[in-house]
Amino acid sequence: MTTNPPASPVPALSTMWAVQPRFEGDLPAFLERAGELGFAGVEVNHSMDAAQVGAILGRVALGGVRVTGVHAPAPLRSVPGRGENRALNLASTDEEERALAVADHLVSVDLAAEAGAQVVVVHLGGVGATMLAGERRLRGMYERRELLASEWDAAIDETVRDRAAQAGPWLEAARRSVEELAERASARGVTIGLETRLGYHEIPLPGELRDLLAPYPSEIAGYVHDVGHAEVQHRLGLTDRSAWWDEVGPRLVGLHLHDVRGLTDHRAPGNGDVDFRWLADRIAAANPSAARTFEVDQHETDEDLAAGLRLLIEAGVVPDSRG
Repeated sequence: MTTNPPASPVPALSTMWAVQPRFEGDLPAFLERAGELGFAGVEVNHSMDAAQVGAILGRVALGGVRVTGVHAPAPLRSVPGRGENRALNLASTDEEERALAVADHLVSVDLAAEAGAQVVVVHLGGVGATMLAGERRLRGMYERRELLASEWDAAIDETVRDRAAQAGPWLEAARRSVEELAERASARGVTIGLETRLGYHEIPLPGELRDLLAPYPSEIAGYVHDVGHAEVQHRLGLTDRSAWWDEVGPRLVGLHLHDVRGLTDHRAPGNGDVDFRWLADRIAAANPSAARTFEVDQHETDEDLAAGLRLLIEAGVVPDSRG
């Protein structure tokens, strides 16, 4: 087994932000701009097709900004009869779909190894493919939740109950997918990072993640904390933001950093109201060397991105490497 050096906790920028007209045919320009804004690395997101991934790797080979992570399933491709590969469910009870999803994630593991990246971020699928009815109601009630307290509490109870009743077969399929990905990750010297998800029907919840990771050392499989996803689920009353840190904090291998306004995530830090100083304390207690990636919507401005980086340095979420 070959092992890439651990990712330094320098700020990286997801290629999510590159999905905008000025960078469509010029990914080297995105890398250059990322460096100018203060980012020392990039995470190759599942929005990049094979040609775009090739353009990124070709420019990275010349020096400067490096690839710190790969967000599977990258590269993006169309699967005949099934749409985009990023829509495939690693927890599907349809074995054909699950196998297709695993195959594309294995490509991402190999890509990470070739790029010198340490972490492959994985969406582990869900209990079905659609949001639970109770969560849809919670989202609709969010702005009036204090006025609709009894309906709000009932919707929380329904959502938790419905997911628990259905989860078993999907969790078993997810477990098998993790096993296959971990085997390839071990052979290629990279780490699988299972990400906190945005929808309550998605896998894993904190206790599920603890159990899924238990068979593997952290260098093979760990936890990627998506700040916005955890915050949204907390605001909906479904999963307390502290539960992730209580259950799997020591397994932390990476973070997706962004802000939340209401229930809208992927804002530049400072364009929402996440308590980043609270977050900094949790990171310090869990794993200060975990990879840091800004996963920010492409509509956020250059100025807001740079200001967000300064804010997170000041909050202690990102180490100050400016010298």
